[in-house]
Amino acid sequence: MQAAPVRAHAIPSVTTALRAVESLLLSSGQRTARRNAWTAVLEDRRRAKDRVESLYVPDAVADHRS
Repeated sequence: MQAAPVRAHAIPSVTTALRAVESLLLSSGQRTARRNAWTAVLEDRRRAKDRVESLYVPDAVADHRS
């Protein structure tokens, strides 16, 4: 029985495959716009998380003082 052949290249990740499909389907400008939109979504999520965390700071300070 022979051993399975070793692959010279790693199997591409799902992200790599999606980017390849994206590059075939979308023009450069559309790709840039989509990535910019996604970056904006991530930034909005980060700001929302910071906003929620900042609500707990006054409570923590009040608890510490009492």
